[in-house]
Amino acid sequence: MNILLELFVVTFRVLWAFVLAAAKWLVRPKEKSVAGQVCLITGAGSGLGRLFALEFARRRALLVLWDINTQSNEETAGMVRHIYRELAEAASAPKVDGEKDALPHCGLQVYTYTCDVGKRENVYSTAERVRKEVGEVSVLVNNAGVVSGHHLLECPDELIERTMMVNCHAHFWTTKAFLPKMLEMNHGHIVTVASSLGLFSTAGVEDYCASKFGAVGFHESLSHELKAAEKDGIKTTLVCPYLVDTGMFRGCRIRKEIEPFLPPLKPEYCVKQAMRAILTDQPMICTPRLMYMVTFMKSILPFEAVVCMYRFLGADKCMYPFIAQRKQATNNNEAKNGI
Repeated sequence: MNILLELFVVTFRVLWAFVLAAAKWLVRPKEKSVAGQVCLITGAGSGLGRLFALEFARRRALLVLWDINTQSNEETAGMVRHIYRELAEAASAPKVDGEKDALPHCGLQVYTYTCDVGKRENVYSTAERVRKEVGEVSVLVNNAGVVSGHHLLECPDELIERTMMVNCHAHFWTTKAFLPKMLEMNHGHIVTVASSLGLFSTAGVEDYCASKFGAVGFHESLSHELKAAEKDGIKTTLVCPYLVDTGMFRGCRIRKEIEPFLPPLKPEYCVKQAMRAILTDQPMICTPRLMYMVTFMKSILPFEAVVCMYRFLGADKCMYPFIAQRKQATNNNEAKNGI
């Protein structure tokens, strides 16, 4: 094809992509069904992982829950079973004449596995158990995450490695475990729960920011690879929330005059927004929407201009109170244990 003609076609497709994106703002896309599909969630024992499990359970997905904490993982499973029972009762309840059963019960179950996603062999061996005991995974939600809470020069190397393994490397291993069957069937959905700190950084949490930047880079490259292989049946969604009020970053504070306009996100709100993006095959979701603007400004402004904005917002040292609290808690524990 003549390069000028090809350039014209590409320009038209780019403009058409803008039109389609704008249309989705005006007309809400229909959500797809995940009923009966196997959905695996890492870090399901608490926080966003638990809420994701409950949302997928309400949509009658078959849940596979991974967490390093067996007890909290089983607590999540108990909540999921309660939802399944409610669905079964709703399905068996008498219906008004002519009304169709909208919630058929299809023998849904929840499976729990104790897995340290920071250990490659543990991931692969647990994934093999899932394939044998449950079946092939259709929806993979890479949600597990940790934070060390130390300034770089005070952070032990082992904690830095741990952060990178759990927040970034684990995505490689879980995807390598379950992607082959997705490719064979040309069907599936891979969700990467990253962070706004995977798009722009702040001081004091270098290991966390690096791990989330790595997760974002992995996800984007994987998405391009699936497109290049013309596997359009496999969808990907990148989730980048602002500070979520789960206790993970307790103490983090921006400028007090700004905080009422940009408070920490409620976990329930964050997950509901993410679920809407997943079920409508949205490639990326940032919450709140202001994060899109921050990312754009960071891309076009000189670094010193970004620094000025950070200082105005109080975002340059927003993690310092959090780190101080973590350090104080560590010192208290050491004193209590006589270390």
